[in-house]
Amino acid sequence: MAVPKKKTSKARRNLRRAHHALKGPGLQACPNCGEPHLSHRVCGNCGFYKGRTAVAVEATE
Repeated sequence: MAVPKKKTSKARRNLRRAHHALKGPGLQACPNCGEPHLSHRVCGNCGFYKGRTAVAVEATE
């Protein structure tokens, strides 16, 4: 089996891990109501997607 010849330094280890961070969700503003929602998904607030009503949303009182 392959075994490292030298100990990996903390700096080199951290340089390799610099790209491992998680990215946040891609939020967009809904053109109908202005609420943030995930891209390519129906708006949970008003039910719009691609300029038309995709889901009927009941109004909460």
